[in-house]
This record gives sequence, structure tokens and C-alpha cells, in this order.
Amino acid sequence: MAKYDELINIRDILNEYSSDIQEGITEAAYKVAENGKNKLRVTSPKKTGDYRKGWRVGKKSGKGFVHATIYNATDWQLTHLLEKPHALRNGKRSTPKVHIEPVEQECIAQYQKDVEQIIKNGG
Repeated sequence: MAKYDELINIRDILNEYSSDIQEGITEAAYKVAENGKNKLRVTSPKKTGDYRKGWRVGKKSGKGFVHATIYNATDWQLTHLLEKPHALRNGKRSTPKVHIEPVEQECIAQYQKDVEQIIKNGG
């Protein structure tokens, strides 16, 4: 019977460890997304300012997953048009104003670094 009690204690410890790590990863995802949103508000092209102010973070998490999405609530269609070149009505092509991709790459690198640190520290 004593061996069975030891197994239960180990299982409880592992469950607590995994939940601590999951909570840490969730917090890291939200923090990185908020930082990315703030950087996009600074680096986005400004004509009227509405596009810059429109950046939001969508947060969703559950058991075993976390989603943190940065999106523009004001003019979501404009993000692609500004980031990628496209044909204009006068037959020319637009010049891209790349502002999302650098922030995306920076967020990915930061998130990976944070997750590695969380796992090393145990939560």
C-alpha cells in the first residue's frame, strides 16, 4: 500500500508541474502579444492614425492550448494591402510598407525564448 501512495504523490507533483508550466506559457503568450501590439502601434504607417490605434490582441486558452492573435480591428483588410505590393488603378504597383512581418518575427523569437526559460525554471 505504501508504494501506491508514493505513485499518487508523484502523479500529483507531475500534474502540478505541468499546470505551472502551462500557466507560465499562457502568461508569456499574452505578454508577447501585448508587446507586439504596442510595437505595431508605433511602427504602423500613419495617415489619420485610426489604423495605428486599431491594433488589438485576441486571447483564448484552454487545457493544452493557448492562442494570442494580434489583429487590426479598425481596418483588417488594409493590413495585407500595406504589407504586400499590389496593382493600383493607374496600372502601377504599390510600394509595400512592411511593418507587420518584423514585429511578427520578433514576437516568435521572444516567445520561443520565454517558453524555453519557463520550462527550464519549472514554471
